[in-house]
Formats: sequence, C-alpha cells, structure tokens
Amino acid sequence: MRGIILSGGSGTRLKPLTNITSKQLLPVYNKPMIYYPLNTLLKAGIREIMIIVAPERAGDYLNLLGSGSRFGAKLTYEIQDKPSGLPEAFVIGQNFVDQENVALILGDNLFENDFSKDIKKFKSGAKIFAKKVPDPERSGVVKFDRNKKAEKIVEKPKKWLSDYAIVGFYLYDHRVLEVAKNLKPSTRGETEIVDLHNWYLHRHELEVGIIKGIWHDAGTIESYYEAQILAKKKLHKQLII
Repeated sequence: MRGIILSGGSGTRLKPLTNITSKQLLPVYNKPMIYYPLNTLLKAGIREIMIIVAPERAGDYLNLLGSGSRFGAKLTYEIQDKPSGLPEAFVIGQNFVDQENVALILGDNLFENDFSKDIKKFKSGAKIFAKKVPDPERSGVVKFDRNKKAEKIVEKPKKWLSDYAIVGFYLYDHRVLEVAKNLKPSTRGETEIVDLHNWYLHRHELEVGIIKGIWHDAGTIESYYEAQILAKKKLHKQLII
C-alpha cells in the first residue's frame, strides 16, 4: 500500500502563524506537525509516501524531510496549486498510486492508533475510521444501523445524526483515482471526501472501523494549542522518527 499526506492549503485558521510557514511545519511540542502523520504511516508499515504541499512551501518540506531515506522511507513531493477539496489528493497522486491500494492521511491530524493490522487485512473497497466525539458536527459524520454497519455519511450535518465523527485517515483501492476525477464540486466549491465514502458505501464496499485512541485535528488555534498538551503528555513518546 502507498501513502499520501495531504499537507497543502494556506492554513487560514492559524494565521498569523501561517503567514511565514505551512501549518504542517509548525511545531507540535518538540517536532514539526508533519512528523505525526508521517509517523502514523511509517508505524503502519507504509514506506512509499507522497506528500502534497503548497508551491511556496515545497522547498521547506524538502529541506526538512529530504528523500525519507533516514526514516527508511521513499518520499516524493507534489504541488497543490490551489486547494479544491480532499479528493484532489487522488487526482494529483494518480501516477504515484497507479494500481496500488492507498492510504490518505491529513497533515494536521494526530493519532495514537496503530493502523498496521487494518492495512495488512485490507484487500479492496474502502475503509474509513470513526471516533465518538462530543462535537461531531465539525466533521463528516457516520450513522450506524442496529448491526453497527455504516448506514449514512454526511459532511458537517446541520441536524444531529450521530456522535461518530470520521477521522482524517482513509484506505481505498485504486478505483478511488477514477472516482475522484469524476466528482462534482459541492456548494462550497470543493469536491467532498464524503462523496468518495458514499460511492463505496452504496456498493456495499465500505467498512468503518471505530478507534478508541487519541485523534486530534490541529487545524484551529484552539485545537493547535491542545495538540501541544497531548503531544507533550503522550503522543511524542510514540514517534519513531
């Protein structure tokens, strides 16, 4: 399986911190934020990784991470000129993914979980992950039926649907490349990752795993501050890079 870290964007919610650097290059306790999603992929056994970055920050990532050889990985870099939705990662990464299965992780998401077993078992279709949270309306939300099977997935629902938010780590087979290319933008002007989930869900090829460990999205000032505390207390001890 190959891995993609989506680390583009302008980090508008973290300005003025991001006026001079990428959000994912900001420090989280004693390491740059990008180390955490990279660590998640490496712990899961993924060694071929593409990092998608904003054009003005590409040199910074290359200076920091290089070829990835010191991590036992092979890193490649691609430019995202303008963020147009999470599925764009698969349009940009089409040649990189080719006919392989692929894991996508968001560059500002921090995890405690080890996903290696999930990746070893993954053959085809799609697998996403959810966590019970107090504020699911901030994310994509999955509703389960009485048999704990995913029944409905909605992006930031206006009405309560479920307590289970979809986290920023996703597994897909290579068909996701073609699906992503044919998605239509939503009213926000971007393609939506939930449309990819629903493509597989409607074909009964989507599995949803429940995670119990720490998941933290460090995309706002408040959550970035909280990330420092989580990293100092626990997450930095799990880094293998």
